[in-house]
Amino acid sequence: MKQSIRLLATAATALALSTAAQAADPDLTILDWAGWEIDGALAPYVAKHGDKPTYAFFADDDEAFQKVSSGFKADVVHPCPGAVPRYRDAGLIEPWDTSKVEAFSKIDPKLFDSHFIKDDGGVWFLPFDFAYTAIAYNTKEVPEADVQSLEVFADPKYAGRISISDNSDDVWALAFLATGVTSWENVTDEQVAAAAAWLRKIHPNVRSYWSDPSELAQMMASGEILVAWSWNDPVAILMSEGFPVGFNRAPKEGSTSFFCGFVNMKDGPGKEDKVYDWVNSMYAPSSAAPIVEAIGYANVNPDAMATIPEEQQKASFVDKIDTTLFLQTPMDPALRDKLVEEFELIKSGF
Repeated sequence: MKQSIRLLATAATALALSTAAQAADPDLTILDWAGWEIDGALAPYVAKHGDKPTYAFFADDDEAFQKVSSGFKADVVHPCPGAVPRYRDAGLIEPWDTSKVEAFSKIDPKLFDSHFIKDDGGVWFLPFDFAYTAIAYNTKEVPEADVQSLEVFADPKYAGRISISDNSDDVWALAFLATGVTSWENVTDEQVAAAAAWLRKIHPNVRSYWSDPSELAQMMASGEILVAWSWNDPVAILMSEGFPVGFNRAPKEGSTSFFCGFVNMKDGPGKEDKVYDWVNSMYAPSSAAPIVEAIGYANVNPDAMATIPEEQQKASFVDKIDTTLFLQTPMDPALRDKLVEEFELIKSGF
């Protein structure tokens, strides 16, 4: 999907995409984020099988899980790792046969550190794409000095001109970083309370909690929002339209990196050999540039990223950065439920 189209997409369009299925190869069904049916990344699969997989789309991890837990049949789903415990607990997924994943040996082993992702039973989740959540800002209206700290979100100067991701993991990564915590592994009740207090402090400044990248891009393009806690996507959309946007991934407290990937659905309706052909198509070096161009996300396969010139990686904000980085690994489900509930209270003004 071209960036200009994504910029003009309405919330209704995004909702329609999230529920529609686009039929193609009947032997493989992929449940994916809206906008991820990228021709360049599917080229190896199409060259082998003559057509794209059948796609259905979702807008967030909660919607994806609700679809498959309610009976929607897919062969592969593309969640972020925080959702993996739910898929496992519900008995919806099975381990990957990593011998069939051509890029498996190239993936950074640190991405498999969580027992929710890899345990004695096998590898339950294949990390694939990664990017950053950091400070996006209007460079004409916001001095660069103002975005050197996460405290910009508490600055009264920008009251009512701030937007924060409506994604609980992103929000808590922000709050933990702002209060000096760089991982939610073994986080204490006191640290959670301090992070929650910080979110309550900035809540009056927040005009909106965005849930769709094109939604945030529209608000920034209109001038309604000047500073946002943003994914790469809205920044890529705005840059493609010539909008004066900056993306500071290295404020003094640090920023956060998220990654998403693939789960292998148990009893999927398609053919298992095509599942692995699709996975290998996505990891292929030839797929990296089309994904960066369309979405602004990087591929965890270093051989794939090596095909993209460093300057292009920098322009898309997927080059490596030297800063404190909060990696959004899976968290204990009890902690996740607690944080989600607390975030809902904060958004409601409590």
